Amino acid sequence: MTLDKFRPLADRALGPFVSAAKGVGLSPNGVSVIAFLLALGAGGVYAVAAREPLLYLGGAVLVFLNGWLDLVDGALARELNVASSGGDLLDHVLDRYADIGIIVGLAAGVSQWELGIAAVTGVLMTSYLGTQAQAVGLDRVYGGLLGRADRLALVGVVTGIAAFVPTALAGLTLVGWLLVVFAVVGHVTAAQRFYHAMRALD
Repeated sequence: MTLDKFRPLADRALGPFVSAAKGVGLSPNGVSVIAFLLALGAGGVYAVAAREPLLYLGGAVLVFLNGWLDLVDGALARELNVASSGGDLLDHVLDRYADIGIIVGLAAGVSQWELGIAAVTGVLMTSYLGTQAQAVGLDRVYGGLLGRADRLALVGVVTGIAAFVPTALAGLTLVGWLLVVFAVVGHVTAAQRFYHAMRALD
């Protein structure tokens, strides 16, 4: 169910954005930093959105922009022929902090800290297993039920809906249920990646 398989299609749509970044003199690392700041902004908006649900719509826009720029930085690095291990490391570190910022903001907004902890650990373990496979000599793993592209898409769609549907179901708002999904499916995805990596190493 991962959206990562559509990366080639997305790459073909990145041309104008890569050209725009080049035109204003942005480096790939600069794009990564901007994407990270947008994610922190989304987390901040989500933290207060329960008081004014329409703010969830603004957070959704920031999340979608973060996801798009996360594609642009890599495409720009390839276009400029400056792709490097250092840039890759920076991108991954900022992505993990971006994930934390978004999920902490979501949990803070609905005061569901237990779900937030479970969700953020699931997300971090999913990402860790993806890159750890590469560290032991395999290809980087993007598969499983819920990759980063899927998470960002879900956050954007669900919080966009939450702006207009603030009602609760079984004691949880839509955002609360989103945290449940990340908590459960995130750990399942991490287990999938671990299983496939172990099989590949046998």
